[in-house]
Parts: sequence; structure tokens; C-alpha cells
Amino acid sequence: MKLMICSICFIIIIVNLPSTESRLNKSIHPAGCQESCGSFKIPYPFGIREDCFLNTDFNLTCDNTSNPPKTHWQGYQVLNISIEDAEMRVVTHVARDCYTSNGTKYGSFTSSATTWRSFPFSHARNRFVALGCDTIGKFTVTSHNLVDQKIYARMGCMSFCFTNNSMEDGVCSGAGCCESSIPKGLFGFNISIGSENNYTSVTGFNPCSFSFLAADDFYNFSIADLRSNSFRGTNDVPTILDWSVMNTCNESKKNSTAYACGDNSFCKDSDKGMRLDTYVCQCSPGYQGNPYLGCIDVDECHSTHNCDKMSKCVNTDGGYNCSCPKGYQGDGLRDGNGCTDIDECLDSKLNDCKGECINKLGSYSCSNSSAINVAVGIGVAVVVVIIGSTFLFWGLRKRKLIQLKEKFFEQNGGFLLQQLVEQKELTSNMLKIFTAEELKTATKNYDDSLIAGRGGFGTVYKGTLLDGSLVAIKKSKQTDVDVDEAQVKQFISEVVVLCQVNNRNIVRILGCCLETPSPLLVYEFVSNGTLFEHLHDKEEKHLSKGTLSWETRLKIATQTAGVLSYLHSQAVTPIIHRDIKSTNILLDENLNPKVSDFGASKLIAYDEMEVCTMVQGTLGYLDPEYLQTSQLTEKSDVYSFGVVLVELLTGQKAIRFNKSEEERSLAKYFLSALQENRLVEVLERRVVEEGSVELLQEVANIARCCLSLNGEERPNMKQVAMELEGLRNMGVDKHFSSWNGAELHSEEDNVYLLGEGVENYDSIKNQVVITIPTDGR
Repeated sequence: MKLMICSICFIIIIVNLPSTESRLNKSIHPAGCQESCGSFKIPYPFGIREDCFLNTDFNLTCDNTSNPPKTHWQGYQVLNISIEDAEMRVVTHVARDCYTSNGTKYGSFTSSATTWRSFPFSHARNRFVALGCDTIGKFTVTSHNLVDQKIYARMGCMSFCFTNNSMEDGVCSGAGCCESSIPKGLFGFNISIGSENNYTSVTGFNPCSFSFLAADDFYNFSIADLRSNSFRGTNDVPTILDWSVMNTCNESKKNSTAYACGDNSFCKDSDKGMRLDTYVCQCSPGYQGNPYLGCIDVDECHSTHNCDKMSKCVNTDGGYNCSCPKGYQGDGLRDGNGCTDIDECLDSKLNDCKGECINKLGSYSCSNSSAINVAVGIGVAVVVVIIGSTFLFWGLRKRKLIQLKEKFFEQNGGFLLQQLVEQKELTSNMLKIFTAEELKTATKNYDDSLIAGRGGFGTVYKGTLLDGSLVAIKKSKQTDVDVDEAQVKQFISEVVVLCQVNNRNIVRILGCCLETPSPLLVYEFVSNGTLFEHLHDKEEKHLSKGTLSWETRLKIATQTAGVLSYLHSQAVTPIIHRDIKSTNILLDENLNPKVSDFGASKLIAYDEMEVCTMVQGTLGYLDPEYLQTSQLTEKSDVYSFGVVLVELLTGQKAIRFNKSEEERSLAKYFLSALQENRLVEVLERRVVEEGSVELLQEVANIARCCLSLNGEERPNMKQVAMELEGLRNMGVDKHFSSWNGAELHSEEDNVYLLGEGVENYDSIKNQVVITIPTDGR
């Protein structure tokens, strides 16, 4: 919840503070610190009760002389306070440096700011920006942190340009505009501007330089900003301050008098603590308001409830119930059972009829009339004749449907599966054979609202079995195909092997349905989306805000490598997945990976080194050597894993259709950056902030080796898994080996990364799935 406090700050304070007028300008701290502390709670940052007495300079005041009124704190204008994000947005100033055409400086000034020591400038939400064509932006830090350590740092960036043609709107990378992040735990700064040539060569189109610290959503570079001697007609920019409460959630809960969270709220550990443990408070589900004062119940019945039109919504504390009217039963939910009529005539306890009971919607009626009975008797006779004819018709139709199901069951290998069960190669707890009706019921007749995903092989539905368990049901795009005996045996063989796979990071197959034209596969349901969605689809509703942490990314990479190592060397029959990509890596509620979609997998005998087969895979992840030779080996999975590892490092998609041809392939772009020592430029910002230089270099080297165009120079997945596990457990003390001296390759070597042969394009994930026929399967 964001509070715009310019015009309402006094109203809130008056409601919550003692009535004495002198209390209105007291410092605003958590309730309960001392009598004079305000109970309009911005949490007293990084502090508990003791800070209320040690600091008394946190005052919010309103300037009513302006229209509309403006809120101020320590001389800063306050634009916005966000309780939800634990942030305060204030106004800071722009530094300026101007020159005449002969190099004479005029109209220049610096910008500086300091804050109360418990309100740091946000390192995650602000950026330092310098504008100009002969500009050196200097950012100097002099402040104390919370443990009284004096911090001094100096940083900045340089921006140069000679003509308007050398710049591009929206691009701030050193030509006309440069930007930089700031250190964590910053309470004060000073900004100044320098010049190399006193603007003598650029004053014709750029008379002034500007520099400022501003919120990351405020500024987008425009060439027009360089032509003026003022920054967009103002000297002010919005800058973000952080807050949180010092201590951990667990420790604070032990001391109820110091605990900052109010009623109906919960504590959440924060990363705003500048290397100190801090936390913030949030309203519990079903509540809203200020969690530091105490949250109030949300009346869902007047906003977003899920009751159907038949039921009545009843608000409860922290939630709501859906109540069916008299004469109806069910849960009353739109996406549940709803409300259905109760047939009171079926239970004598529910009706008081002495004669015939007639059911009605929501009620019933009683009838004793003989005339009605005669009419009913005649009607029943007519109905019997009609029903008899209809029953005969539907009986014949049902028999045909049964025969068709039996045909599909046999065609899809049902009898072969039963034979394997009898021979004890499969047990009933390994694989269940579902009926078509069971899966139709589980998916509400394959309702579009239950679609969990789509891909090149078909659609995946979220289903609920009769026992309440959630499953994922894969339905093929094919609706009427003739499957030959060899294909049936291959399908059954793969199902048998997958049933015997025992790895917690592989999506477990639960069963199949063979009564449809093509088999339906039933898997365990994984609830947290795909790795692709977490890396690239930041607007997905079920995903949390922000990107995956570096620690989580390294865990996902290590566990996925372990899965491929298991498939290649530990499964009953070695398996080559053949379609490893971020959309086929699901994440559970703890962000552990689950490898899925074995529809393109290939079973390899232990004495086979390679197999000639139809080329299958996804452009951007496909092994160039496999694409060129049609020879499938386990090293093809190694290459695809290398692309996924680069995705985790860079946050970029495997194929970027909006880039130039040279940068379209992520693998080719990454190898080029490594060769030119530009690794940090291509890594995602959060990865650089959270990972050590040595560790990131080691992981990048692993990706480089996996992406070798010569399959023999790639490591096997067992080596990759061991190296990643070692890096994860021991940091960077262990150095990664070169595996036969694998080196980066030239641009010519990467020509097959964007090979031809594209047949169809998967618009769901902007991926191209290619299938190139050869003399093998």
C-alpha cells in the first residue's frame, strides 16, 4: 500500500496521536516507544525501542503555504511513502556544469545530500547518472554506517560524444549519458562534474553537463536533454530511501514489547540491512492497511470473492465463506462445486409428503390428486416408450464407443503394458492406467481455464483426481493417428524406463491413459512455473517480484546437472533427454528444479556411443555438431545444458529475435564476450552484485567448455555436476579444469548456432522447434 502523504499526513497523525497540539511535531516512531512518540508508524528504521530515546530528529512537517501542501523531512520534500516496499521517495538536486564556446565556465553547482543515519539511500532502487559530451561525473561518499564505521568512497562515470549521430535515445552507455550503481549502506553523498576539454569541441550542441542520483524508474536518456542549459526546466529529481527494523524476525518475536509488527501482520527478513540483520512487516493474507499499526480485515464480499451467483458471500476475519441458500448444497465457489439443488424427495427425512413428492429447484411439493396420478401414469407410459427407443440408440452408440476405446487401448500398447505387469517388470505402484473418463473429470472436460502450459508436443492441463491429489496431464496435439508396432514398443519402453527412474529432480510419471487416439500421460504437478518464466517472464502472476538470487541460480544449475548425469550414467537404460531448455525445467515451491518433457528422449544401449537419428530439439539449445551430422550422443545434452547455464548467468533468452544477427544466438554472444574479456558486461546485474568475481569466472568457464563445438572436447555431465557441486559447497578455492584444453572458438566455428531447417515456431515461448529428417529415427 502506497501512501501519498502530502495532504493527509496531519490527518493520520491527529487520529493516532494524543490530542495535545504539541504532540503533532514529535518524532514518528513505532507505537509504544515512549508517550511522546507518534503511532503513525513508519517503522523506526534499523532500531527497536532504545532508538526512540536516542534519536528525536525524525519529524514530518507539512508546508501549507504551497498549493497543494508539501510534506518535508529534514529539509527534504517527501514525495511518497510506501509501506509495502519499505521505501520513502524524497527530492534531491541536480549538479550542473556549463561552459561558453571559448571554454569559460558559468552557472555551475554541485549536489550533496545527507540523511538521518537510519535511512540509507537505496542501493537497489537508485542509480547515479551523468549527462554530457565532455563529462566526468564524480560521486563521493562520506558517511557513517550503523556500527559507527566511517565510510569513504569515490566513484563515477565518463560520457563523451562528438556529434548527435553518435548517441541514441534510451541508451545510457557512455555516449552522451553514463550511469553507475551506488554502494550499499550509503547515508550521504556529494556529486560534482569535471571536464576534459572544457566543452570547447561540443558547446555547439551541448553547453552543459548534469549529474544526479535518482530512482531507477525516473530517467530515460534523451538527446534533447543535452541541448539545454537546465535539466528539463528543474533542479529536482526523486531519490529513494530504504528502511527496515534492526534484528531478525525470530529474535524480535521473543520480545513482544520490542516487536514492531502490529496485529494481523507477519514479519519478513529484509535485505536492506547493510550487512546487519533487519526485517519489515507485511499484512497477513485477507488483511490490509499499515502492518506496523495493525492491519484490518478486507471485506472480500465487496471486492474480489469467488462465490458463484447462487451462493451468498459471508465475510469472516481474514477471509470469507460462500453459503448456499436453503434447498441447495455445495461449496458455493465459482471454480468449485458451486450450489446444486437438493432432491428432498429422495430422503423421507427431508420432506413431509403423505403422497407423491415432487422435487423443485430449492424446494419440493406434495400431490395426492388421483387425476394427476392418472395423467402422470399416461405420461410415464409415453416416456417409457421414448426412453426405451433412446436407450436402444444410446446402447448401440455406447457399444461402438467401447469398441473404439478397446481399439485405441490395443493400438497404444495397453496389452503390452498389462503383459509387463504380469511379468513383474512393472508394478501397480509404478504406473497407473487411467480411464479416459477419469482424466476428463479431473480436468472438467479439458477446460481452458485449467491449461498449465503449451508446447510443441501438445497441451498440459492441471487436473484434480478423485482423491484430491493434483496432477499434470499432457494431451497430444494429434487426434487421429495410426501408430505402427515399432512406435508402440518404443513408447512402452520409454514409459517403463521413466517409471523406474528414481531421482527427486525429475518430474515423476504417475500413469497414462490409452483409450484415446494418442496416449495421455499423467505426471506429478509442479506448482511454481518454469525456469524460463522466472528468468524472463517477470509479469507472470504466480511469480514473486524480482529475479532469482545467484545462490538459487547456482543451486538450480547444480541439481539440473545432477539429473543429466543420472540419466546418462545411472539410469537402468541410459537416456539422452534431447530437449534440455529452461521451459522444460520446472520449479517447486522451494525453487528446486524438476526436469520434465521426455517426449523427445532417446534410450541408448550401454555399448552404443552414438545413434543416428532424426534431428530434434529447440533452436538456440541444439548441439551444432548434432545438427550437422545427425549423430546423437550424450554430449548433445551437455551443449544444451551449457546454454541453460548461460541463461542463468545473463538472464537473457537463448534466442533474441530483437537483436542483430551477430547477437541473436545467446551462446555465440556469450562466447564472444568471454573471448574479449567482457564477461561482466553480459552478466545480469543481480548476479554480479551477489556472486564473487572468481566464482562467476569459474561458472562461466564451465559454460564455455559445455558449448565447445567439438563434442569430444566437452566434459561429460558427471564432471559438470561434480564441478558445480564443488563450487557451490567450497566457493572458489577449487579451480575448474580445462577438459582436454577446450578453448573459445572463433565466430566462424559458431556458424551452425543459427542453422537452417526451421519447420515450426512455438509462439508461446518465442522458441523455434526444429525437426530435420535423416536416415535414422
